[in-house]
Amino acid sequence: MTEKRISSAVIKRLPRYYRYLSELLEKGIDRISSQELSRTMNVTASQIRQDFNNFGGFGQQGYGYNVAVLREEIGKILGLDKKYNVIILGAGNLGQALANYGGFSKRGFIVSGIFDVNPDKIGQKIGTVQVRHMSELQNFFENNKVDIAALTLPKAKAPEVANELVALGVCAFWNFAATDLNLPAHVVVENVHLAESLMRLSYNIANLDKK
Repeated sequence: MTEKRISSAVIKRLPRYYRYLSELLEKGIDRISSQELSRTMNVTASQIRQDFNNFGGFGQQGYGYNVAVLREEIGKILGLDKKYNVIILGAGNLGQALANYGGFSKRGFIVSGIFDVNPDKIGQKIGTVQVRHMSELQNFFENNKVDIAALTLPKAKAPEVANELVALGVCAFWNFAATDLNLPAHVVVENVHLAESLMRLSYNIANLDKK
């Protein structure tokens, strides 16, 4: 892979490419051109070729792209050829939904621990994982490797818990808490603020007649 910096817009499109290519494989399609992929993705063929050229191209002139090979290469770029151990902090409705979603394990994201402070939830199983008390975090980390922490906590608790997890060695967070995290520069944070997404949708609906 080239060492030049890849724009966030390109990186944002990669999971979409991966998803569409997966759907093509399920349909038994083994080859596709940038023009055909353009119609499916609603991205120009030129943009698709530019995106892939950031990573070496992958296509053959007059042939297009081998769907299986392209999906595999994009998967490698996204790190999906690896396994990641994920813990979920907060066993409420959202935490349970994440734990029960089977699509994560198919892509290498393995939920290995779920933590909460509600005594009614401690000991319950969500999927195949038993909910532990937050006080067990230290012991869990001594016996398990953790790559990603998903925060589905109240926003007042999220910063404190995130800092505790950083001290335990977590370097990647999937943050669903309605707050921003002030963490060290080496820590990767992907924020998923659902209310903000809904407000953007509201804005676009309100401005439909202006487009």
